[in-house]
Amino acid sequence: MTTRSSGFTLIELLVVVAILGIIAAIGIVSYNGYVSSAKRKSAENIILQISLAQAEYFSDRDVYYYTTGCDLSVENGSNEIEKNLLGEANVISSKDEGGYTFCITGVATQYQIRAKEDKKGTPCELEYNEKMKWTRKNC
Repeated sequence: MTTRSSGFTLIELLVVVAILGIIAAIGIVSYNGYVSSAKRKSAENIILQISLAQAEYFSDRDVYYYTTGCDLSVENGSNEIEKNLLGEANVISSKDEGGYTFCITGVATQYQIRAKEDKKGTPCELEYNEKMKWTRKNC
């Protein structure tokens, strides 16, 4: 005489839990990749806004705006750019917006807009110049 069981066996349950764990792990890794690329794209958009502001600044004064010294480990460069170049618009001062610090180096006739990710390890570094050339490191 055979008995019928209407439930799952322990092995079947463990297999289902293992498969769900693998799917969740893949989802988390993919999500982290999307977040970091979205932050990088946000920083690139801010750099392009700064570049447009540079074009306006140059048309008014015949020189490009640049900061004295470019310490990407401090957020002061970003505040100076907002105050002097972007008309105090709150575009880049929020650290949790994208997690990048910005500065502008150069001389009166050329400039480089630099951004560095605020994270430990190997941070992403972006550079953009007046010739519209991008340089990306560790991104």
